[in-house]
Amino acid sequence: MKILIIGSKGFIGSHCVDFFQSKGYEVWQADVNESADKKFYKIERQNSDFSLVFKEHQFDVCINASGSAHVGFSFENPSKDFELNVANVQKILVAIRNYNSNCKFINFSSAAVYGNPKTLPITENSICKPLSPYGFHKLQSELLLTEYHKFFGLNTCSLRVFSAYGPRLKKQLFWDLYQKSLKSDVISLFGTGNETRDFIYINDLVQIIDLVIQNSTFQGSIYNVASNTETTITEAAQVFIHAFSPEKEVVFNGEVKVGDPNNWLADMEILKKYGFEPRFNLNLGLKKYAEWLRENE
Repeated sequence: MKILIIGSKGFIGSHCVDFFQSKGYEVWQADVNESADKKFYKIERQNSDFSLVFKEHQFDVCINASGSAHVGFSFENPSKDFELNVANVQKILVAIRNYNSNCKFINFSSAAVYGNPKTLPITENSICKPLSPYGFHKLQSELLLTEYHKFFGLNTCSLRVFSAYGPRLKKQLFWDLYQKSLKSDVISLFGTGNETRDFIYINDLVQIIDLVIQNSTFQGSIYNVASNTETTITEAAQVFIHAFSPEKEVVFNGEVKVGDPNNWLADMEILKKYGFEPRFNLNLGLKKYAEWLRENE
């Protein structure tokens, strides 16, 4: 199998490269950052163009792990967030349609499309009410994938990732805890600590991608990507601090961060039918993440 991974130097993309290379697949990479890899295409940050990649090669699968994944940034710079999460997705779809129409296209969406759901667990059919420009842009990218399947016959699929974490991640809750723990014995976080998330370790996430490639119909399909476990931010923070720096104290300031949802728990029944079973609970996953942080201090 020949796979192209766009955003190959990022958190999820780099793990995809490692995983699919380990399976013996022919893996090509594309990213805005430089690389010494021979099977690599440099994408320009401004006016990006994906045509050449698909002109020169025929891929079985393209995984788009590029784009912005920062809610705060989408409020500060909604135009740039739109470019990265919507416009670039359309450019990729156009290139696939023109030069590699049989390629299966997987795009990373986000649970941010759901906003604050009325009921838990959240199914793929739950109403989408995003709380941020980022969430709206991810929803727009999903509609593009549906459009290009419906009208142009492309094989497309969106993955609504909940709270992914693991080695190489340098943003979001656990990275924030790590950074603050280096500066103070008392770590302050937004919210009350009673907010909940559905965390998924990166190895489990990559396992899902593999299952989707093998089983999905790619008819504008949409899948939740999580572990089907609801965890409070307080509990998650305590597990991390215990694994990394047990002498530190975590406190919550009670302030709601704009764009942040209250409670998330994903329904994973569709992927369970494909054979998905999480292999990493939060304790094991955060132990691995803490080990990586120590090794890279």
